[in-house]
Amino acid sequence: MPVTARPRRSALYMPGSNARALEKAKGLDADVLILDLEDAVAPDAKDLARDQVLAAVAAGGFGRREVLIRVNGLDTPWGHADLAAVARSGAHGVLIPKVESAEAVRQADRLLAAEGATNDLPLWVMMETALGMLNAREIASASPRLAGMVLGTSDLAKELHAQHTPMRLPMITALGLCLLAARAHGLAILDGVHLDLDDDAGLDASCRQGVELGFDGKTLIHPKQLAAANAAFAPDTASLDRARRIIAAHAEAMAQGKAVVLVDGRLVEALHVAEAHRLVALAEAIGTPATDGANQPSP
Repeated sequence: MPVTARPRRSALYMPGSNARALEKAKGLDADVLILDLEDAVAPDAKDLARDQVLAAVAAGGFGRREVLIRVNGLDTPWGHADLAAVARSGAHGVLIPKVESAEAVRQADRLLAAEGATNDLPLWVMMETALGMLNAREIASASPRLAGMVLGTSDLAKELHAQHTPMRLPMITALGLCLLAARAHGLAILDGVHLDLDDDAGLDASCRQGVELGFDGKTLIHPKQLAAANAAFAPDTASLDRARRIIAAHAEAMAQGKAVVLVDGRLVEALHVAEAHRLVALAEAIGTPATDGANQPSP
């Protein structure tokens, strides 16, 4: 399935040191689970977290959910052991933190291969520093194993000395650079977290902005945020209906040898047809009815 068609509306971080949370994750309505060995785990619990995450993945039961393991950086005492363990873990992918260069991606790729990872084990990168953003283009093309980018906006804001404003204007340039790099190289890309668990309106606005910018989904820090992300990043009913009309009208026009077709009074071109197919494929992959209140823009 193309990376842009696989549902990644919601990506929930789960602390690897919390065995109860890892078990609970199997019943949550998340498209992606990020089992975390890094920020969510205290230094004296790193080895325990690694063992628990490996055991959870081996036990299975995650259903349709895509399971990524976020390892510690290779410049830490735990990074190499994490990568060695994840290489043959059976997880759907490995996420490496604070990537700032193409060489960091290639180094992780080499270590995974040396530890027996198959060539189709996806590698994901956290984009969360100023240098990483400036090198987004090179990072995105660093390895055939690379599958996606995850924005770490909390670390980025700290490094930029920026404020977490509602519109995230201090970070728009960085978000745009990563989006351009990801789309240019066919990668999935996930937006950063919304930190205020009591700010439902702010979460909704952040999800809306993520959809408008072009992200595939949003990373989350609590299960209570799942519903908002799942609704926002799913194709809404009106857009999905229009997409199906575009596909049908274009097919009919091609069968009749017509080069031009109008849908709802608007000219339909190949780019609209491609986006229509993407939306329908995404809705089918989600396997649930489209939401009426989502914020997917029309093709």
